[in-house]
Amino acid sequence: MDGPQRHRILMVSDFFYPNFGGVESHIYYLSQCLIKLGHKVVITTHAYGNRSGVRYMTGGLKVYYIPWRPFLMQNTLPTFYGTLPIIRTILIRERISVVHGHQAFSTLCHEALMHARTLGYKAVFTDHSLYRFADVGSIHMNKVLQFTLADIDQAICVSHTSKENTVLRSGIDPEKVFVIPNAVDTAMFTPAPKRLCYDEIVIVVISRLVYRKGADLLVEVIPEVCQLNPNVRFVIGGDGLKRVRLEEMREKYSLQDRVEMLGAVPHAQVRSVLVSGHIFLNSSLTEAFCIAILEAASCGLLTVSTRVGGVPEVLPDDMIVLAEPTPVDMIRAIKEAIEMLPNINPQAMHDRVKKLYSWHDVAKRTEVVYDRALLCSDVSLLQRLPRYLKCGPWAGKLFCLVMMINFLLWQLLQFWQPSKSIEEVPDILILENEDKEICGKLRMP
Repeated sequence: MDGPQRHRILMVSDFFYPNFGGVESHIYYLSQCLIKLGHKVVITTHAYGNRSGVRYMTGGLKVYYIPWRPFLMQNTLPTFYGTLPIIRTILIRERISVVHGHQAFSTLCHEALMHARTLGYKAVFTDHSLYRFADVGSIHMNKVLQFTLADIDQAICVSHTSKENTVLRSGIDPEKVFVIPNAVDTAMFTPAPKRLCYDEIVIVVISRLVYRKGADLLVEVIPEVCQLNPNVRFVIGGDGLKRVRLEEMREKYSLQDRVEMLGAVPHAQVRSVLVSGHIFLNSSLTEAFCIAILEAASCGLLTVSTRVGGVPEVLPDDMIVLAEPTPVDMIRAIKEAIEMLPNINPQAMHDRVKKLYSWHDVAKRTEVVYDRALLCSDVSLLQRLPRYLKCGPWAGKLFCLVMMINFLLWQLLQFWQPSKSIEEVPDILILENEDKEICGKLRMP
């Protein structure tokens, strides 16, 4: 950690710990690796229950849980300008150089990126999901994304399919978009010490039980697989609106002894569930990049997955069996996977995943994106407004009005509370002494 900080990064998203998911894991592991590379990383998210204020995590990772409560699906209520004072204060206090927003569905992410561009900070956005184009919700979401990316410095997508989707939805210049895949903590997800026997084939499902994750597809596939293969058993971890349908299916076909419902599985226990099985089943109907597949492969499980989104880019062909998102093809893929099991070496599969995916590699590639962002020229508000006008004859004018009001509010804040009156906080360096004990040290700006 000696020497000047290369980047001072503010990660912003509505999705972070103690909530669990792919976005939350991505932000956490990426931040930890960036800290190890010598960068300063601060995270801003909304309050979770009693978790509010400033918290510190492993490695000195600082998290601002701002006092905003989730409104819908862990998202805060859109305010446009309500978060400007607190985001401005954090940016100044932490002497941030790059603001990195995560997830197109995050209200806090969009507002923070808007404020960052108004205040003259460099902005980077990572899109973790795929969206459609025709339904009402997607149309509105795509217009919001177009507004945010109209004035972004650089963008990141987790797969090539995700990049194509983001470029089409937002109209962003493809040269501004980098493809950096997710990774997996292979030290945490390791195979079982003893290889499982094949007298009983255990198929593991760990997913949110919602429509987008293909829970309805599971309802049709599981009874057929159980009928065709008497020695197959399913273990299902996760919770959601579709859990009732799965339980009804289990009752209807009297599969209580062959379909085990675990409910929500804490992230720390996911590995113990995975190593109890032979095959991991992913039935998602849309997926930009499925971290769960990597976690299962790292534990030595053969994967069966729907051929959707960026999933075909995740693993080599001999580590995954792909199927169309239909019951017939999914049943065919599961049968093929069962026949492949005797040739699968869990430890060899783990070693391959370890070489293919590393959070340290993801951090180094993200570091390049930050370097590119800082090379982008600074532009005034008048130079930025034409970018918003390109978003549409009516939407463009509305976006310009939103940005002009944001600029005026910023000037009012500058008059009411000048930047020089906001105290900058010292950095906390995490040092490792000779006894391998971790200790903290303050470094004044």
